Amino acid sequence: MTTPQEKTTTTAADRKKKLYDVSFYHDWCKACGICMAFCPREIILADRAGKPEITDPDRCVGCRFCELHCPDFAITVSERTPRRRRNDV
Repeated sequence: MTTPQEKTTTTAADRKKKLYDVSFYHDWCKACGICMAFCPREIILADRAGKPEITDPDRCVGCRFCELHCPDFAITVSERTPRRRRNDV
């Protein structure tokens, strides 16, 4: 019989964190700044031209706020898949 102390619990460190890729279609983007305002992690910043760019993609939590609120449909958030070979793109 196991005691409550012996039961294993899954902690956040034990689980693998999902990683996400955020793609911007800069031809469609009008640099309105909505994606920057809605990002809860504040990882979307403006580049020199005022267009959005990701500063630290590994911090993205995949909430898709930027994708859902973009009036130009210029943002796509997708789960990052592991690379199988060195030359995978």
